[in-house]
Amino acid sequence: MAKTVEELFLFLEGLGIETRTHDHPPLFTVEESRAMRGEIPGLHCKNLFVRDRGKDYFLIVLEEDSRIDLKTLHEKIGGRGKVSFGSGEALLDLWGVTPGSVTPFGAINDPDGRVRVVVEARLASATAVNFHPLENSRTTTISGPDLIRFLRACGHEPLLLALAQA
Repeated sequence: MAKTVEELFLFLEGLGIETRTHDHPPLFTVEESRAMRGEIPGLHCKNLFVRDRGKDYFLIVLEEDSRIDLKTLHEKIGGRGKVSFGSGEALLDLWGVTPGSVTPFGAINDPDGRVRVVVEARLASATAVNFHPLENSRTTTISGPDLIRFLRACGHEPLLLALAQA
């Protein structure tokens, strides 16, 4: 059973990780987020839930303005063949969230490590990065190093890569 937002916050607190959370109307896209999030400080991110032809799943975590080539992404992340977006059913089953709420915080729902997390390298050292905390009606700010610490505490050693196209 998927963890609740409150269970996520308790887990983060237990790790000594400080966060700040802002409530807002549900946001489903980067465009909606830009228009409605207000002045939340820090880097804003997008998260892509993809699978390769070998049926391995990946969560790709990028700064919201980063552009990547999905046709060659598999070469960078070690995928077996080109990637495509994972289904909503797989997202809920493997990561415990629904489309529109994709977040690296979903790692708390994947103790078996069925999803490989790939983080744009520059996010790992950022002072503040923003993600939905398992639901898209809130945004939680966390430091990049604390995000990496959270992922590791959930059993997910993130792959840190320079993903954005020049």
